[in-house]
Amino acid sequence: MMEKIDKRLTVPKKTKMTNLIDDMYLSGKVKFKQRLAMARKVTIGLDIWTKKGLTASFLAISACYFNTDDNKPEHILLNLKQLTHPHTAQVISGLVDESLQEWGIHKDKILTIITDNGSNMVAAFPYEHEEEASSTEDDDCGETDDEEAGSGERYEPLGRTPCVVHTLQLVVNLIQKDNSIKRLLDKIRHLVRQFRKSSVATEQLLQQCGLSLIKDCPTRWSSSYLMLSRLLEVKESLTLVANTMGWDCLLPSEWQKVVILRDLLLPFAEHTKVLESDTSCLSLVVPALMDLKSHLSEFSQTHARSYRDLASLAQKMSDNLLERFTHFLDVDAERFSPLAAAACFLDSNVAEVLIENEEESIQNLLKEGEQYIVRSVPQQEELADEEDNRNAEAEGTPAKQPRFKFFSSNHSSRPKIFKPTVKQELKKYKELLSDFNSEVSGIQFWLSQSDTIFPNMKPLALDILSMPASQAFAERVFSLTGDLSSGRRNRARVTLERSAFLKLNKA
Repeated sequence: MMEKIDKRLTVPKKTKMTNLIDDMYLSGKVKFKQRLAMARKVTIGLDIWTKKGLTASFLAISACYFNTDDNKPEHILLNLKQLTHPHTAQVISGLVDESLQEWGIHKDKILTIITDNGSNMVAAFPYEHEEEASSTEDDDCGETDDEEAGSGERYEPLGRTPCVVHTLQLVVNLIQKDNSIKRLLDKIRHLVRQFRKSSVATEQLLQQCGLSLIKDCPTRWSSSYLMLSRLLEVKESLTLVANTMGWDCLLPSEWQKVVILRDLLLPFAEHTKVLESDTSCLSLVVPALMDLKSHLSEFSQTHARSYRDLASLAQKMSDNLLERFTHFLDVDAERFSPLAAAACFLDSNVAEVLIENEEESIQNLLKEGEQYIVRSVPQQEELADEEDNRNAEAEGTPAKQPRFKFFSSNHSSRPKIFKPTVKQELKKYKELLSDFNSEVSGIQFWLSQSDTIFPNMKPLALDILSMPASQAFAERVFSLTGDLSSGRRNRARVTLERSAFLKLNKA
């Protein structure tokens, strides 16, 4: 074909194409390395995926930060590393350390590491008090297990934040443990399985409504809700086709129960869709949890008489929700993290609503968020000459006197510029919220503010508001790479990581 177009053109060979792709990969790494070096704070996301045959496992490591060049949040894939069994905490933390060193990310830059709730992830990145307790126990015992003794040097503890969406799904999965609900779900699954296995039934259903049934999956978010929602959407067509095929369908009372169960799961699906965003959703965590808590309480009261099993389930889900999210909602909890509270306070859309809320728990969260902001901002530095004088007085030597009084600082006409303190900025920020335009997002609000008015809060706000609430980006790596990890292609480790990097980061 190329000869027909122009004989002077030559088709590039495999080596040429490989070299071009390598150049794109290396230039992309250099570009993102420079952006990471300019970033003030970074959030790390992790996820592990294993092939069905257990022939290979991979650890995806991503980084989210505020891009100071383009003034927008950015989430990129750092590495896709192959894991060897067993997937211990030491192996995971070692691979993360390698990735951070490769990309030049110092641990002081890391705001938090977002992982799922797996025991290996929890052990790999323990909380500070857990690390201290474990080190104390090791000192008291004076000996360790053989496996721990051979694990090498201890890794430095990094702050870990549980993935909000994963934790929400653990709350939703309580519907699988209720016997009456489980019987209904099993009957629905059997009906869905019949349709999906029959080409005739599927064809008739498509002719009737143009839709097919959805099968739920335990590892897919909101899959139970999607299955129930589609079932109700094609209810009339499904009943007609089932009668034609001679299959048993749901009873009227069961259809009514499906409607109520769908309504119970609807807010969870809506908040999951928002919180699984790659960036800028940490500030929505606390409002989402409060909304779900209110929804479950109202649902339990509404159906307390007519559907006691569903009302009891809603109450159990509410208790489980509060128990699993104490690190976000309970300021007295041992593992409480003020990051989400600080994000709520810095997000002008959220703060405007929460400040007006008189509930004590909400006000305590906002106070913790403010305190976190004050602690995170370095104290204002004193003038150099005053610091020299204080140091001289501390050493017992007389303070340095100017040689010519006329040129001393007291007579100088040069104005002294003082930066506002964090508390002054907080007060100014609260005043601005009263005239705030709700159509502007939190990040847009801070980008529009002057650096001289908010020299301390503005950079911190942009960094925190850029954070995601889940590690969905790292998990999405394995969905987007598709055939790159199928068959024996995963054995080409360098090619797999390079292809995933170029595809995810669009380098």
